[in-house]
Amino acid sequence: MKRIVSAVMLAGLAAVAVPSMVSAQAATTTEEHHRTVRVYDPYRHDYHYWSRKEQAAYREYLRERHRTYVAYQQQRAAERRAYWQWRHEREERLEHERH
Repeated sequence: MKRIVSAVMLAGLAAVAVPSMVSAQAATTTEEHHRTVRVYDPYRHDYHYWSRKEQAAYREYLRERHRTYVAYQQQRAAERRAYWQWRHEREERLEHERH
C-alpha cells in the first residue's frame, strides 16, 4: 500500500513540476532567439540594434568585399568604420529607391 501511495504522490509531483520546467525552458529559448544588442556608431553618433537583420547586412557587406567572416566585435576600428559607412550609404540608397 505504501508503494501505491508513493507512486501516486510522485506522479502528482511530476505532473505539476514538468510543465513548469518546460514553460521556463521555452521562455528562455524564445528570449535567446530574439535577443538584440545595442551597438554605438561613433562616426554618426547613433545607435543600432545588432539583430538578425543587422547580422545579415554585415554578412552581405563582407560578401561584397570577398572577405571571410570575422565577428564585428573583433574587427579593427577602421573596418568597423567602413562597415558603418557602407551601412548608412546602403540605407540611403534603399530609401531613395523606395521614393
